[in-house]
Amino acid sequence: MNGTGKVFCTSPEQNCHLEGVANSSGCDEDHILEIRRHAFFSEDGKQVNAAISVSIQKLGGQFNSVFQSPSLVASDLDSFRRQESILIGLNLLILIALFSLHLYFASFWGKPRQMLILAVCFGTVIKSAEWAWLRSLTRALKPKELAILTWASIALNISLAIVLSILTDKEDTPYFALLMVPVLEAAFRFELPAIVAVVTVVDVSLFWQVRWFFDKHPPLDVGEYYEAGITSVLFFIVGFLVWLLLADLRTKDARLANNLLELQRARNQLLREEGLAAVGRFSSAIAHEIRNPVAMIASSIATARQLSGEEREEMFAIAADEANRLSDLTTEFLDYARARPLSLSEMSVGDVVGYVADASRAHASKKRVRFELDVPVELTICADGTQLQQALMNVLLNAVDASPSDSKVLIRVHDTDERKIRIDIENAGTPITEPALSRIFEPFFTTKPRGTGLGLAIARNIARAQGGDLVLAGNEPGRVCFSLIMPMFCQTPQQQGN
Repeated sequence: MNGTGKVFCTSPEQNCHLEGVANSSGCDEDHILEIRRHAFFSEDGKQVNAAISVSIQKLGGQFNSVFQSPSLVASDLDSFRRQESILIGLNLLILIALFSLHLYFASFWGKPRQMLILAVCFGTVIKSAEWAWLRSLTRALKPKELAILTWASIALNISLAIVLSILTDKEDTPYFALLMVPVLEAAFRFELPAIVAVVTVVDVSLFWQVRWFFDKHPPLDVGEYYEAGITSVLFFIVGFLVWLLLADLRTKDARLANNLLELQRARNQLLREEGLAAVGRFSSAIAHEIRNPVAMIASSIATARQLSGEEREEMFAIAADEANRLSDLTTEFLDYARARPLSLSEMSVGDVVGYVADASRAHASKKRVRFELDVPVELTICADGTQLQQALMNVLLNAVDASPSDSKVLIRVHDTDERKIRIDIENAGTPITEPALSRIFEPFFTTKPRGTGLGLAIARNIARAQGGDLVLAGNEPGRVCFSLIMPMFCQTPQQQGN
């Protein structure tokens, strides 16, 4: 789409651009034809149906963009199979039903001749073979190929109806109903000029059958021409009504595509604005977190210059602590922002949880918080061991910090129905406040006086990078629970190498 808002696509080798969003794959010929048939937006932003050029070749000539219409191209292979299966099924149903009626009323139409039975079998075999070919098809047909298939089917049904009517050799034959199929095919696949052409051929064949019969079996019954005329009108009405209904569906489909495109543009705009807002919040948080330690370091050094002895050393110690804090902050920020390579393997989840709990006991003992583990020994987990330990450590230490003194943190592991391992880390204490709920995984958001706000963000990044997730599973008075969900098995060697 260019700056004026028009859709463009010039060749299969070039990429298509729609409202400034590039499609990474090249445009195939079907897509180019579809774009040329429809332009969703004009320069004033309103929907426009692009004019469709129609070139009609001589009968029996080559099919070069003959009576193309938007419905001619199925959007994908499954859609094409559904469309064609319905038409084939209808064709076979009508043909078999008419032949069955002929057999049932053989006293009126006469016993079917051998040639008529062969003709019915021929039509049935051809349509059955088309259905079998359809099942084995691996791609949707191009517009030219689909046009050839449709015209061939129309020609087969018209020819078959004429042959069966001749072989019946009766004034009133049931096989004229077979002519309804080509009318429906034309209405389904083509535009109005092609429908008129098909109905005209069908009507001419009806009048020709009447004339042929009375040339062979005089005298002429004018009423038969009247009946053929009524039938011809009915064929045209059916074809025209089906075309009108499909045209209405196409209009609604184009309108829906228009609305979807508008929604996509609005969504992209919101994402861009949200991305800019997130970058702003992120930059502000980084600046805030770095400014505080730097200010403390500068203040401590400036104060130390005016002091001596123990007071001077105390100021230097404060500056050193803030420098270490700044270093830790930088390390955590890099852990959050940097994509680290994974080394996935299946391991005992009990070993991982036990190691993290042991490593965290010293920190928990400062608040007299104890750990209670419920870990089945037989469960395995697919993860990068080192990164999983870091994610668990971040969540567990966060739970300890949020727990009141003389309480416990429950670590419970169980499997799910989706071949996943769920590690629940539950602590007592006050629930997370409503304003903070939407920001708990946001980088640098923290409610702790000296927290960096990166612990949960890093843990969730690690989980998602390994096919899992970190979620808040419970948040109520006396119970806050985070769940780390990870795959149980490494399914393929490629997954293990990712």
